Amino acid sequence: MLSTPAVLSTLIYLDNAASTPMAPEVWEAMAPWLQAHYGNPSSTHAWGRKLRNAIEESRRTIAGHLGAQPGEIYFTSGGTEADNLAIRGAVAAYGLTHIVSAPTEHHAVTHPIEELAEAGMVQVHWLQVDPHGHIDLGELEDVLARAPRSLVSLMYGNNEIGTLHELAAIGEICTRYDALLHSDTVQAMGHLKLNFQSLPVHMATASAHKFYGPKGVGFLYLRKGTRVPPMITGGGQERNLRAGTENVPGIVGMAHALDRCYRDLEAKNAHLEQLKAHFRAGLEARFPGLRIHGDPARSLPTVLNVGFPGEGDDPMLLFHLDLRGIAASGGSACNSGANTGSHVLRAIGVPDAAQARAVRFSFGWQNTLAELDLALEAVADILAPA
Repeated sequence: MLSTPAVLSTLIYLDNAASTPMAPEVWEAMAPWLQAHYGNPSSTHAWGRKLRNAIEESRRTIAGHLGAQPGEIYFTSGGTEADNLAIRGAVAAYGLTHIVSAPTEHHAVTHPIEELAEAGMVQVHWLQVDPHGHIDLGELEDVLARAPRSLVSLMYGNNEIGTLHELAAIGEICTRYDALLHSDTVQAMGHLKLNFQSLPVHMATASAHKFYGPKGVGFLYLRKGTRVPPMITGGGQERNLRAGTENVPGIVGMAHALDRCYRDLEAKNAHLEQLKAHFRAGLEARFPGLRIHGDPARSLPTVLNVGFPGEGDDPMLLFHLDLRGIAASGGSACNSGANTGSHVLRAIGVPDAAQARAVRFSFGWQNTLAELDLALEAVADILAPA
C-alpha cells in the first residue's frame, strides 16, 4: 500500500543510467564552438579548418583512452544510431545470414535484429540467460560451431540490471569461429576501462550523455579492417561512413567528458561502489525479502535494480517517488510510456505482476551518502503499511 508523504526539500537524482548531468567543464569546452567558431568543418578556409582540427583532436582524445586508432572512431548522433549502423552494416557488408544475441539487449540492438529477421535476411539465435542475466558461454560456442560466420551482438554492461558480460571470453570464442563481435558499450563507456587494442571486439558503441557529456552525440568504434556501408548518404563526412555536417560542439564536449571520466577512474568508481553498497544495505534493512535483479558480484557500479516485497502490483510506486522529488526508473528510459513491462526483467524470470514493484536506482559522481539516506527514508515512507 502506498502512502503520499510530503515532498523532499531537495530533489534527488538517481536515474543516471538514463542520462547523466553534463559537467560544467564540458559545457565550458563546448561554448566557443556554439558561438565564436561557426564555420563548416568541411570548408577548406581558415574557419572550416579550425573546426576540422577540433573534430580530429577530439577523435584522437577518445581513441587514446580506448586503446584505439583515431581512424577507428566514427562520430554519430548517439548509441542507437551507432548500434543500427554496426548491426545493419555488418549484415550488408559481409552478407551475413545468422545473428547471435540475447533477449536482455537494449532495444537499439534487438529491434534492428528483429527487423532484419522479419525481412528474411537473417536467422537469429537468442541465447538463454540465467536469473542474473548471464549467458552460457558453452551455448555460444555450440551455436557458433554450427554457424561459424555469424554476427554476435552482446552488450558489456546491462542498462537495466547492471550485469556485466564476460566480453573478453566472448570475444575469444568469436575469434575461434571467425564471427564478428559487436558490443553495445553505452553503459560501460566512461565507467569501466576498455582497451580495444587487446579486447577482441570488432564494433562497439557509445553515447556521450551516459558519461556526463551532451545529448545527441556518440560514436561507433570500428576495428581497422572491419567494414560497414553508410546508412546516411549525401556527403563524405566521417570518411564517407556518415553523411551530414558534424556536431562539432557535441563532439568536443564528448571528448572532454570522456577525458574527465578516465581521470582518477578508480577513485570515482570507489565512490560509486560505496553509494551502491550503502543504498542496497539500507533497502535490505528496511525491506526484508528485497530482491536484487542482476548479478550483485559482477555488475556496473552505477546500477542497482531491486524488487520490493509484497503481493500484487503497485503501478503508482514510481509516481510517488517522483512526487517526493526522487528520480528513478522502472527500466530503460527509452521504453518509458510503453507500458509493456521490462523485456530484461521478463528474460531473467521476473513475473510481469512483480515488475511494477521493480525500480532501477542508478548513481552518479554527484550523488552523496546524505542524499541516499534521505531517499531511503522516503522510500520507506512511501511503502509503509497503511
